[in-house]
Amino acid sequence: MRADPNPHGASASGASGASGASASGASASGASASGASLDKGATWQRGDTPQRLAQAALRDLPWEVGVAKPDPAIVVDGVTRTFGGLTAVAVDHLEVQRGGITGLIGPNGAGKTTLFNLLTGFDQPNTGTWSFDGRSLGKLAPHQVARLGVVRTFQLTKALSRLTVLQNMLLGAQGQRGESFLRALVPGTWRAQEKANTEKAMDLLRRFKLDAKKDEFAGTLSGGQRKLLEMARALMSDPKVVMLDEPMAGVNPALTQSLLGHVKDLREEGMTVIFVEHDMDVVRDISDWVVVMAAGRVIAEGPPESISQNQAVVDAYLGAHHDAPLTVEEEDQVLAEAEQAIAREEHGGGEVLGSTSTTTGKGER
Repeated sequence: MRADPNPHGASASGASGASGASASGASASGASASGASLDKGATWQRGDTPQRLAQAALRDLPWEVGVAKPDPAIVVDGVTRTFGGLTAVAVDHLEVQRGGITGLIGPNGAGKTTLFNLLTGFDQPNTGTWSFDGRSLGKLAPHQVARLGVVRTFQLTKALSRLTVLQNMLLGAQGQRGESFLRALVPGTWRAQEKANTEKAMDLLRRFKLDAKKDEFAGTLSGGQRKLLEMARALMSDPKVVMLDEPMAGVNPALTQSLLGHVKDLREEGMTVIFVEHDMDVVRDISDWVVVMAAGRVIAEGPPESISQNQAVVDAYLGAHHDAPLTVEEEDQVLAEAEQAIAREEHGGGEVLGSTSTTTGKGER
């Protein structure tokens, strides 16, 4: 394990890394605004372009907690959430790079889902502030956060079982005129919009290979299909940030690869993605940057390849004494050596207690 995992020699403050990547960050920001413009003058394939822009923006950053990003979409400062005497979240400072895929990992109970709940308005913190594009999200309700462009999915899917798949999709559309009581009485004010929303929903269902299920109740879908439906429904609002809470949990291997492809596609369309995941193979495959939480705190940040080299991460997952002896004999030997070391220290480095010699010039009984 290296004490300083940063291979680029960036300054500890992170200033040089952030400034050195500013040009790349600007490109990443441009990617968010227009995905089509990314192809101009590019020598690589379209599928690689946003990924390379995100990786370029993060390439020279030091691998340290709270490091400043070239173009952050979300900034968290001093956010804490306690439940009685238990501190579930205590994040001093965290920035999420725009246009990239950030993996949020940590052992069970680390506070990942609680942090998601705080950032999206499903819970309120005890202290702290957090913002999206410089606008505070504090005290906003979940639907207000979604209208600003920050949407999320849930570890346990929230599909409405007694509505059809298509009806679930239509619920995700923003600014529907027919939701007004008075306008609902005048079909001419909302019928064209309803048609456009239906076409958009069907396009997304075809993309997620759920179009054949459009008239079936959402409750009849498999767990993996519900994950796909929830992700597709989130896209109905044209979000800027998509937060996925364990999108692969409970999904069979056949659908896992499909979900991974869809997550990568979100980046291709210029969206910022934050996802919670336990499968490190998945994290390494799709993440541009990884944030590690343990006991409510962020304990490490860096590219995927840096995480396995971080001793704090290894300790968080395996325990600080994960390399302790495993057999009774080994434990007895370690304890005996420790007792001897303590005895020598207490008696000025002489023989241990119980020996026939003297330790401090006085005979022992």
